[in-house]
Amino acid sequence: MNPTRGVVLLAASLLVLGGVAGAASERAGITGRTQVVAAFYPLAYAASVVGGKHVDVANLTPPGVEPHDLELTTDQVDALQDAGLVLVMGRGFQPAVEKVAGDRDRGTLRVLDALALRGKHRQDPHVWLDPVLMGTVVDEVRDALVQADPAHAKVFAANAARLHQALEALDADYRAGLATCPRRLIVTTHEAFGHLAAEYGLRQEAVTGLSPDAEPSARRLGELSDLATRAGVTTVFTETLASPKIARTLAREAGGLRTAVLNPLEGLTDRERTRGDDYFTVMRANLDKIERALGCTAP
Repeated sequence: MNPTRGVVLLAASLLVLGGVAGAASERAGITGRTQVVAAFYPLAYAASVVGGKHVDVANLTPPGVEPHDLELTTDQVDALQDAGLVLVMGRGFQPAVEKVAGDRDRGTLRVLDALALRGKHRQDPHVWLDPVLMGTVVDEVRDALVQADPAHAKVFAANAARLHQALEALDADYRAGLATCPRRLIVTTHEAFGHLAAEYGLRQEAVTGLSPDAEPSARRLGELSDLATRAGVTTVFTETLASPKIARTLAREAGGLRTAVLNPLEGLTDRERTRGDDYFTVMRANLDKIERALGCTAP
């Protein structure tokens, strides 16, 4: 598969995402841009692309940090309180962030509440791993930015439309790449890929549930080992910010399967940032790994 197929160039829209720097209220006075505080990378990415030059985006979750475990500094609490717009997933995804954001009386977008998910995966917060659902997240971020800064509504709409085009191209790549695969089961460390699997006709089985910190039982490892053997699984997927020990144990018990890293895109590491990775490069790298694991043939 050509990894650049259908990509809409977004370079002019992309901003480097970092931690909170300085007081948000002070920056607003100097720059005139809307100060946006995003709980973690996918929301910060969407805000920076849609907002473009009219926003300053601060990502609360530092590179290489598991967002579920984030504890806020005093400066971060101040930034949350002073920001023109705060973006959080909601529903307990990042409790420390959501607690402070809940005290605000203006400009807070709780993404999961806005999406109103239904069905089997309605409790799964990992919506950004499905390009179709990520498009809905972009719409919510666009609308929140328009509320915060109505004067630049047309710019936000145009930027969001370009981002939608890129997401549609990514969706097309996933549909084409996963259309012809002799296997449909992916085995993961925890249930981060339920929305993605449902969107593209795959089945996800995870060692643990939605929490990456949960400890699996010996019974669950045994069940997955047997299932992997019956289904012809070749690969057990671990994650960027999680220990690979559980995946390696399962791979060994299932007869020496491979392990590979499937990135849940909760944040970028310093190495990924240095080499210029972003949402789209990581999502396409994930697709390549899933294709290899499932034995998919090129369209």
